[in-house]
Amino acid sequence: MAYIICECSTRPSPLTVLSMGVAAVLWSQAASAATVEDMPSTTLQTITVTANSSVRDGMQSDSIDSAQYIPAGQASLLNDFLDGVPGASVGGTSAMNQRVRVRGFDDTNLKVTVDGARQEGYAFHHSGDLVIDPDLLKRSEVSVGNNSVTLGNDAIGGAVAFETVDAADLLDVDQKIGAKIHTGYGSNNDELLTSATVFAAPTENVDLLVYYGKRSSDAGEDGDGRDIQTSDGDTESILLKAGAYLGNDHHVSGSFSRTENDGMYPARADFPLTDENGWNPVIPWKQSRDTYTLEYGYNPTSDLVDVKANIYQTETYLDRDNKGIEVDLITKGGKIENTSLIDSQLGSHKLITGVEYYTKESEVTRLGVLGGNDEAKNTSVYLEDQWQMGKLTLTPGVRYDHYEAPQDVANGETYDNVVGAFAASYQVLPSTNIFASYTQLFNGPDLQEAIRNTDGEDKYISSDLEPETGSNAEVGVSTIFRGLTTENDSLQLSGKYFVTDLENWITYESGIDCNTGLASDTGTCAGSFNADEDYEVKGVELSADYRTSNFNMGLSYARARSEGKETGYSLSQGTGDENDSGDKYMVNLGYAPTDTLDLGWRSTYVTSINPNTGDDTDQEKEGYDVHDIFMTYKPQQLAGVKATLGVYNMFDETYANHSSRYSADSDYTDYAMGRNVKASLTYQF
Repeated sequence: MAYIICECSTRPSPLTVLSMGVAAVLWSQAASAATVEDMPSTTLQTITVTANSSVRDGMQSDSIDSAQYIPAGQASLLNDFLDGVPGASVGGTSAMNQRVRVRGFDDTNLKVTVDGARQEGYAFHHSGDLVIDPDLLKRSEVSVGNNSVTLGNDAIGGAVAFETVDAADLLDVDQKIGAKIHTGYGSNNDELLTSATVFAAPTENVDLLVYYGKRSSDAGEDGDGRDIQTSDGDTESILLKAGAYLGNDHHVSGSFSRTENDGMYPARADFPLTDENGWNPVIPWKQSRDTYTLEYGYNPTSDLVDVKANIYQTETYLDRDNKGIEVDLITKGGKIENTSLIDSQLGSHKLITGVEYYTKESEVTRLGVLGGNDEAKNTSVYLEDQWQMGKLTLTPGVRYDHYEAPQDVANGETYDNVVGAFAASYQVLPSTNIFASYTQLFNGPDLQEAIRNTDGEDKYISSDLEPETGSNAEVGVSTIFRGLTTENDSLQLSGKYFVTDLENWITYESGIDCNTGLASDTGTCAGSFNADEDYEVKGVELSADYRTSNFNMGLSYARARSEGKETGYSLSQGTGDENDSGDKYMVNLGYAPTDTLDLGWRSTYVTSINPNTGDDTDQEKEGYDVHDIFMTYKPQQLAGVKATLGVYNMFDETYANHSSRYSADSDYTDYAMGRNVKASLTYQF
């Protein structure tokens, strides 16, 4: 049975790296079809889509191959490339405060993984929780919305899966050992990146990889010349990987990755720099992530068995002001999943069964004294059947969760919950598919913000806190036209409308009477509570992608709006500002005049928006438009050399991403970087 195949390890096709990458900014959804020849290829990486692509895999996920996407090739932060996915954005202008949002939901409501290891926990609302350098990545996959029971708990807004590079991605055919040296420079903040990767296959069944990279920078400037974020900041990353085939059926691999950010940042890292004697002085920060993974695969000749299993541990550490405050977030877990391909008289089935278990812990220390810790656990069992009957594909699924909530949030309450999902796709024409899906949502009370952990004092613990529940429903269409103006051109169109319903949304409230849990002018306690109303998030995502052999053009549009069903107020979270962002339009052009030269242009336009939270301090987020131009050159005379040059925010726009900290006062707004000229050089041999 056929399915989506990522070909990240292969060499680029005649449609060269940049032209693929520029159109890659456009999100497009691949549709199922009867033959491979009739199938569209997604514009976000080299993907082959064959006859049995599922609704979830083919139509409701999005991938960016970092190596083939030029802005990502020079990316310093996650927003340099993830913002290219409609429905996704990344707030924050430094490595210390970057935070991913999907349809307005931040990463505390997303399933985020690095090489399959969950990144759970919430450290501090003035900093980010994702510690990773884009130079480590080969691919990032975004599930925009939760459309499958396989995602598991804690994924209300969807999922983001980061994958680091493997030796197999870099080795040429018959190559035993190789190396890659990369250096890059950014003019705005004097950023310098240097990295080296050594990869080898000493035998036919063993591969090894070692990576080290260092990135240093000063304070950058926004479009008005004001300093933003870090001064004297360093990021160091290490990646170690090893894999081995044991016979023909078994594969074992292990990895260790570490990224550490260290520098002088504002005391509230999601606000801009101010005078050191002001309200937000510059202080030392340190942030690190250590991830250990061990994976096992068993894939014999039988169609009934394709087992993938992993165990992992991730520790994220935050040190604010020379151990004035230290936060530890630790996630440990594992998953076993099997895929069976079954043919029957009523069609073919791709049956996915799995079991997942993980624990997440948080701990805070203030001036060397333990300030409190907490823990939550989750066990999931799930089953999904992708059932194809000619032009119709049905995908039912069911998942059971046993969730043990944190003691200091929900008094250690346990929740047993069953959710279901159903998706359908129908091929109305040889190159046109319509699809729909409905997924029930479940999210047990999460760990509270770790910096607010206490030893029991000033804490109100609810004895009747309900889990967050709801549903995500989507409908859409995808089609492709070929041979419009030339024999080998194509135009792919897709559109999706979604509605996410949320019940029992959990918020954190302070100023609470310690006995009654009610708001009080003299209240000294704080705790978690279910919101008084249910919420609804509605939106649409559209895309169009035209390409020929050496030219491509992409257009995309994304909109998401939240609303309380009683008050009409926007959904609000503790990170950054209100969830809602303005409508986002993107235009991407790519042209490859020769086999060695690629040119690209990317334009992003975001409309203004005035979120309504019922607060007198509601502030309109101004619209903005940003333009980037870039090129890559691979000289024929120097095999393995690639040079990249780009001008980002070329018109020096003064703006703030709507997912960043925002205020009417510029002293409280996390403005993005102004014009930035970047150059990089890579040599692989």
